[in-house]
Amino acid sequence: MKRHSPKPPKAYKDLEFLNSPDARIVRMISEFLEPQSRFRKARIKDTIVMFGSARVRPRNETLADLRKVEATLRKSPRPTKHLLTSLRDSEIQVEMSRYYEDAVELSRLLTAWAKKFATPRRFVVCTGGGPGIMEAANKGAALAKGESIGLNISLPFEQYANDYVTKELNFDFHYFFMRKLWFVYLAKSLVVFPGGFGTLDELMEVLTLLQTKKVKKPVAVVMYGEEYWKKVIDFDELVAHGMITRDDLRLFRFMETPEEAFKYLKGFLTATYLTKDETASQQGIESVEET
Repeated sequence: MKRHSPKPPKAYKDLEFLNSPDARIVRMISEFLEPQSRFRKARIKDTIVMFGSARVRPRNETLADLRKVEATLRKSPRPTKHLLTSLRDSEIQVEMSRYYEDAVELSRLLTAWAKKFATPRRFVVCTGGGPGIMEAANKGAALAKGESIGLNISLPFEQYANDYVTKELNFDFHYFFMRKLWFVYLAKSLVVFPGGFGTLDELMEVLTLLQTKKVKKPVAVVMYGEEYWKKVIDFDELVAHGMITRDDLRLFRFMETPEEAFKYLKGFLTATYLTKDETASQQGIESVEET
């Protein structure tokens, strides 16, 4: 009996090929199509994206660290430069922790409101899925007993997915540009809390897309924490040097409290994206809740 040679693996089952440089375009397309498929199955129509630093921590954690440093200082007759630096760093961490708590509350308010529009899912909170402000926003959604999205990214220093991301809406990207595409693709509003290089990168990309009208849909951009952002970016100097126009400053608004940001975003999203039936349904639910 004649023996046949074993069949070679089909290209789409050949892991060696799929992980090779020659198949890079296949991996890129997969990072578009797989999230698209999951979002469609989950019936998610649009998102509220919340950015911010992965290094901002909850207030109780930062206060505990500060108390430890203060206790060490009280026992030290001659505080070292290192210890004084630790004190200053701990005080700053406590100060910045307010943004963590505010992100929790804003996300909770938005999610509780958005849950009124159940089918399809409207205005779902979406983050980068990691720690810090991302964790805070996912936590706020969980406190409102709602779902939230985490668009995580694989990094040399491992970024873990926080515990508050909805399991079915937890993603892990390899390509930064594809991750950023999904941040913008479904977004109807963007809330940018204080952050570093990554937050600045995402903020500036969104503002550029809106400025150049590559993104044609209306997107409300909230920059949370005016004092921080005006220290980090001197927008008036950009205008003064002719790098942007005064009208470009209308692409975003500064906000200071969860209640202020919620009121603005709720008004914008209602007026811009809700149908008359959805608005009437929302008003009906609110009337029942008030009685």
